[in-house]
Amino acid sequence: MIQHLDIERFSARNPVVTVGIFDGVHMGHRFILQRLREAAARLQGESTLVTLWPHPRTILNQVDGDFKLLNTMEEKTGILEEEGLQHMVIIPFTRSFSRLSSCDFIREYLVGKIGMRHLVVGYNHRFGRDREGNYDKLKECAGEFGFGIEKVPPLESDAGEVSSSSIRNYLQSGDVARANRLLGWDYAFSGEVTGGSRLGTSIGFPTANITPDHAYKLIPADGVYVVLARMKEKTYRGMLNIGSRPTVNDDPLKKTIEVHLLDFDGNIYSEPIRIQFLERLRDEQKFRDIGALKDQLVRDRENTLEVFRRTGEENSP
Repeated sequence: MIQHLDIERFSARNPVVTVGIFDGVHMGHRFILQRLREAAARLQGESTLVTLWPHPRTILNQVDGDFKLLNTMEEKTGILEEEGLQHMVIIPFTRSFSRLSSCDFIREYLVGKIGMRHLVVGYNHRFGRDREGNYDKLKECAGEFGFGIEKVPPLESDAGEVSSSSIRNYLQSGDVARANRLLGWDYAFSGEVTGGSRLGTSIGFPTANITPDHAYKLIPADGVYVVLARMKEKTYRGMLNIGSRPTVNDDPLKKTIEVHLLDFDGNIYSEPIRIQFLERLRDEQKFRDIGALKDQLVRDRENTLEVFRRTGEENSP
């Protein structure tokens, strides 16, 4: 896949295009991308995804402190590489860009700069100023500018509505298993291992504190999770806690992310690490004392090992 940061230099044969943010590159997105590839093959063209960065809601101040993204641009690009697309065009999103109508955007960018011959859109996709570019409007533009257009129907899923918003909601409630089913991949984030209080070491459960690489990346709800940790080109099984550690910390606003690795014993401070969520074990709890906390951690470890046995991950990959 060729990544284009300068649209003025874009070149492709009969570009077949889809447009969107594609945050998460979830199963619904992949359904659209499948249709995009099929249309490109049918029309002897080249599959082209056009996306915007930064996310429009962050530029238009349509976010609150809880709005986070499922992907960094690097993560999104990596997933799209696996989808077999030929081109990815990244258009910088600005306030002036946001004032373009859907037909202006098509005329100036998709037809004028990319040379689009065919457009593939999701069943509920809208773009342009105030999101006025629905499918009927886009068909009018297609007739005016001479390109084909097709609408992809919704993807049926027994895990619920397949959308970036629904996946964010599941993650923010801690339901990583359902989020993963809608994504088609295990949700993950990257960060750096930082120093902590070393309390875990004193009770036989050493942990690595993690500082996420990106503040805008969504971190799932507080609780204890079964995870895989990728570090130093190896993958380790682990259990991870997100929260304020109420048994030993009186400040509920002082939150940490810390992972206990089942298969590793060593110094990993300042190392980059990537955490992959598999399942949620329980809510974070306040225990009466350190001894009760340790007893629960023993149970958590057994439950974590049971998840790995059930999922066929008895041994670290």
